[in-house]
Amino acid sequence: MHASLFRLTLLWLVGNALRMSILAVPPVIPMLRSEFRLSGTEIGILTGLPIVLFGAAALVGSRLVSVMGVVRAVVAGLLLTAIGSALRSGTHDVIELFAATAVMSAGVAITQPATPALVGRWLPQHIALGTAVYTNGLLVGEILPVGLFSLLFSVLGQSWRATFVLWALPIVVIAALVLAFAPREAGTPAAVTGGWWPRWRLRDIVRLGLVFGSTNALYFASNAFLPGQLTEISRPDLVSPALTALNLGQLPASLLLIVFARRFERKGWPFLLAGVLALASIAVIVSATGASGASVVASAAVLGFSAGGAFALGLTLPPLLSNPGEVARVSAAMFTVSYSSALVVSILSGAAWDLAGSADFAFLPIAISALPLLVLVPTIDFERRPQSIIRAE
Repeated sequence: MHASLFRLTLLWLVGNALRMSILAVPPVIPMLRSEFRLSGTEIGILTGLPIVLFGAAALVGSRLVSVMGVVRAVVAGLLLTAIGSALRSGTHDVIELFAATAVMSAGVAITQPATPALVGRWLPQHIALGTAVYTNGLLVGEILPVGLFSLLFSVLGQSWRATFVLWALPIVVIAALVLAFAPREAGTPAAVTGGWWPRWRLRDIVRLGLVFGSTNALYFASNAFLPGQLTEISRPDLVSPALTALNLGQLPASLLLIVFARRFERKGWPFLLAGVLALASIAVIVSATGASGASVVASAAVLGFSAGGAFALGLTLPPLLSNPGEVARVSAAMFTVSYSSALVVSILSGAAWDLAGSADFAFLPIAISALPLLVLVPTIDFERRPQSIIRAE
């Protein structure tokens, strides 16, 4: 019991580290837009860069797992994440900002495929619980930079550059803790992971990837365009509470999964409910001009709840549907599809804003991105045998 609790704590900390530096961006977007004169499309690219790197570098992460082992790959990815976050503080133009963001995003992308493998290795009898705790760490890591922004921004002399450095520091500490205290890996890295290149039935991985991509698009794109949309309708006072609600709304979803892990495991209806709630909350947000501030903030919370719940359940699928040694590469393949599709949504949202001249239209692609939760989830066989998702060599 003591060993399991310790492993859950490490998983929770890793989850925190993978989101701190990413969610440090939305609160400072108004300052970045003013200083670098960013267009809506450029904001879409800036917030979409992490998403595309999550997909493009996921297979690199799978390769590192096979070469270095799961724990060392996680540590290497975390350190790269911290370096990229700190580098953003010294940027002087849009290109440098994009480049530093790409470095940070590559670090996260390298780490992500290894974490489901950690869950499968450390907690093979409690995959849903381990995934829920790790996801809770992700959510807390998303909430902290947003929820503490006003306080830290004031303490740091209203310097957006200093905030990027600040959120790099705990990531370094977490990497050191994992390196020092993670359970030792037995055997060679290849024996631990069973290989690195994904072997899958393409239609199965695409289906899972699009469903998972739906949750990512809902979350990342909403964080990116909600500040601009509220500012455009002369409600800048709602930006901070709405962003906080969007991120805090995910916590109840992860806590429900921790408490009722077995009841939600291998079920399709929670994904369907998330899709319906997401569309309803987006409808309220885009009509914010005539809505009360409380309803907008509440809708942002519901959107966060739906995206967070579906995200947590999506992360359970690779360890549930694949053999333990193949979890990292199945995760990498799913991440490649999911984050690539989420990037498309982010860029289309920015382009829709520019073309229509209204930030409300940025939420049209975001709403469309919820459809895989309603259309594709009913086609997934959640009770399939683990080996059936992987094509034999």
